[in-house]
Amino acid sequence: DVYPKAPTHILVVPKKPIPCVADAEELDCELLGQLLLTAAKIAKQEGVDKTGYRLVINTGKDGGQSVSHLHIHILGGREMEWPPG
Repeated sequence: DVYPKAPTHILVVPKKPIPCVADAEELDCELLGQLLLTAAKIAKQEGVDKTGYRLVINTGKDGGQSVSHLHIHILGGREMEWPPG
């Protein structure tokens, strides 16, 4: 990510162009599941699975989406705050 929000901040982006999760269709179920599994695999490779990490999908302007292509943020390497934002 250009503006990382945590020491580990990685984007997982599908090859299929889906503008946002709200535009996903039933036929995208397998792809969406694969995105989550890939994010978990990368988190493990980066070692943030040991202490925990956050997955974020922003949708729409008010949701913080700045790129019109579905992607998952993997945030880790520090304790996350709640509520986010």
